[in-house]
Parts: sequence; C-alpha cells; structure tokens
Amino acid sequence: MESYELSKLCCKALSAKKAQDIVILNVADQTVVCSYFVIASGKSTTQVRALGDAVEEEVKKAGITPVRSEGLREGRWGVLDFGDVVVHIFNEESRLFYYLERLWDSGSNVERYED
Repeated sequence: MESYELSKLCCKALSAKKAQDIVILNVADQTVVCSYFVIASGKSTTQVRALGDAVEEEVKKAGITPVRSEGLREGRWGVLDFGDVVVHIFNEESRLFYYLERLWDSGSNVERYED
C-alpha cells in the first residue's frame, strides 16, 4: 500500500469514530522520519484511546502493523508509527499546546480530511 493511501485509510478510521479536525500533512520534503503525518483530535481521553484502537484495527486489516505505539493509554496524545505514516491523536488541550500543524505547515502541504 502506498503511503498516501495508508494515510487516507487512517483518516477514514478516525472519521468513523468521530475524530475532529483530521488533517494529512505531507512532510516528505521536510524530514526523513516519514512522508505523512495524520493529525486528529478526540473530545476525551476515552475517545483518544478509542481512536487509536480504531486506526490500529483498520490498518491491521490491510496487513500492516505499527512499528511502535506510544501514549494512547494516557489519552492525552498518542502516536502510531506505521513507518512512512505517523498518526498523532490528541485531546483538544494537547493539540492546541503542541500545534504540530504550525510547525510543519509549508503552505501547500496540509490537506483537511472530509468524508
């Protein structure tokens, strides 16, 4: 599966669980860590955990498992690393604090996900 397709699959799983403000950031020209960040918010710690579980479950159906996963159990900010796609799931307060979009936005690399 291509990286962009994987990022869209992650967005679809997040949207199905009512994640808010889902964005795909193409960071391929800015870092060697990955090509895409997927960023989304949940309204509560419980929803943040559920969003992480939903993404992991949906991507596993495509035969892909995360390289690593961190922070989801606390429910403030979780990361699922699929190699070329890294998914960040925040609660609202943490997303405002870290504001990753601001750090990585180059003007034309942000795509808002809509169903």
